Amino acid sequence: MLNIALGQRKPRDVIHHSDQGSQYTSVAFGLRCNEAGVQPSMGPVGDAYDNAMCESFFATLECELFDRRKFKTKAEARMAIFEFIEGWYNPGRRHFALGYKSPIDFERSVTERLESARPQLSTKPGQLQLQIVARLVRNYPQS
Repeated sequence: MLNIALGQRKPRDVIHHSDQGSQYTSVAFGLRCNEAGVQPSMGPVGDAYDNAMCESFFATLECELFDRRKFKTKAEARMAIFEFIEGWYNPGRRHFALGYKSPIDFERSVTERLESARPQLSTKPGQLQLQIVARLVRNYPQS
């Protein structure tokens, strides 16, 4: 996923936040982040709230896709997941945490607000998503 995000978004000055999973604590992942200029970040072990957004996404994926469909092959499942995320979840589904806006509409509204304050940032929808998430994570109140 990191390589996909880097290829599509070409982010700068971002943080990749994850849990303590072995794929994220590996030397190879750390080197890839360093190579791409991405700052890795991990929540503390056993923090139930650290993965709340991710857990919410997977609950939605399970309820709205997996519980309604059976797949004959892994390729069919992969394509359905891709279509769910890129064809509906990101562009159209409204999210409570985003003021009942879709991620793309939220990003557009933030982009418009940042346009005058930070003219060096791209104004293309999609370009700021990782930067916005990184700033939200940095500013998230710690308990």
